[in-house]
Amino acid sequence: EFCSSLVGIMLLEVFLVLGTLLLYFLFSKKKEETLPFKDGWWGRGQKPVTKEDSSIRPFKVETTEEELSDLFRRLDQARFTEPLENSCFHYGMNSVHLRKVVSYWKNQFNWKKQVEVLNKYPQFKTKIQGIDIHFVHVKPPRLPEGQAAKPLLMVHGWPGSFYEFYKIIPLLTDPASHGLGDEHIFEVICPSIPGYGFSEAPHKKDFNSVSAASVFYELMLRLGFNEFYTQGGDWGWLICTNLAQIAPNHVKGLHLNMVSVSKLGLPQLLSVLLGRYFPGLFGFQDEDVRRMFPFLKKGLYRILSESGYAHIQATKPDTVGCGLNDSPVGLAAYILEKFSSWTDMEFHNLEDGGLERKFSLDDLLTNIMIYWVSGCIVSSMRFYKENLQKGIGTQKHEKLTVQVPTGIASFPNEILHIPQAWAKNKYTNIVSFHFMPRGGHFAAFEEPELLAKDILQFVDKVEKEQLWKKK
Repeated sequence: EFCSSLVGIMLLEVFLVLGTLLLYFLFSKKKEETLPFKDGWWGRGQKPVTKEDSSIRPFKVETTEEELSDLFRRLDQARFTEPLENSCFHYGMNSVHLRKVVSYWKNQFNWKKQVEVLNKYPQFKTKIQGIDIHFVHVKPPRLPEGQAAKPLLMVHGWPGSFYEFYKIIPLLTDPASHGLGDEHIFEVICPSIPGYGFSEAPHKKDFNSVSAASVFYELMLRLGFNEFYTQGGDWGWLICTNLAQIAPNHVKGLHLNMVSVSKLGLPQLLSVLLGRYFPGLFGFQDEDVRRMFPFLKKGLYRILSESGYAHIQATKPDTVGCGLNDSPVGLAAYILEKFSSWTDMEFHNLEDGGLERKFSLDDLLTNIMIYWVSGCIVSSMRFYKENLQKGIGTQKHEKLTVQVPTGIASFPNEILHIPQAWAKNKYTNIVSFHFMPRGGHFAAFEEPELLAKDILQFVDKVEKEQLWKKK
């Protein structure tokens, strides 16, 4: 009898342990869903023991005559290679057109005037985790009585800059003046990713998207924003995604104009093979089919033909960066080629790469000048190595879902189309997914009005249904 009661007690203990473990896993899973905040130190040398200066200092872009004379000397001394006959942009930047761009750069482009354009919005710097963070912060010119501005963090990518948002900012801070109503008015914060533009480059290895998200989270808290919206494309997509994973109770909504997924399971692989023939079975809409198939041409071959730069930047950024940081013409060629193909892949069939169909040369050269005067091309390229060197699908953030209300504006000329059926495995709370009528990778720069409207309708949905409170 003693033995049987002992066995009974032992079994009870086993069940209690198993029950406790089961409860632990059931209830701790929720806690596991957030991404740890990355408290790094990216300054030079050892982290000082004294508290960091957290003051916010006004900043203005400035230029000197020395800077300009050095630039013109380099432009004058450029060596060009004759392109192949009838090659258009099939081999990359066509140097016949590049000569025209350089001629405009030397003879018509007015950098001093563009500096005034850059300085029309208030800019600031503040030290976070050992490095100076540059950001544009624009408040609404007017607010209807009893209404508060909604803070919106907008994050650029490569080879863009904070300047990409200059046309969309007034549509968001003063929507009524642009026929977009006054129900939702934003104050917009556009930081430069560390190592880009006027944000200091990290001095230590391993500054990745989670590091950038942690820095920007700290920036928003420092500005007094406990709840805010985020928006991004390119690297901005990943940084804002990570921020939503780090601080789901602070990010009210996540709006993206590009998504990517690193984990594809069997259903997704099958959908690549069969989705064209049985779209409904895989949750594809007609537009998904149109954009994705034939998959070899619009998926695999496109990735192979467009990702050479990423392979270089994810492995040996400092080597190729030497040439780009030394030659403004080389830098322009490298960046402009992306503004051609990523705006519309068909532009490679044009002699001028279609560059001025969507952008003015002044706008394109302003973005290039931000890279040139700050000398940031190498540090901007290193971001690829920091994010990709450990392999795709290996990072903790790639394994976690995003539960924050998400809006996706899917532009037709984005390099790779990700259908909602794939995106929802990562973003479990997609409240708005729209196929945009036109536009490519640089959405805010190229189609500011389309993007602004999509952001506004998304925020309206989140606010009206109080979606962020239902997490």
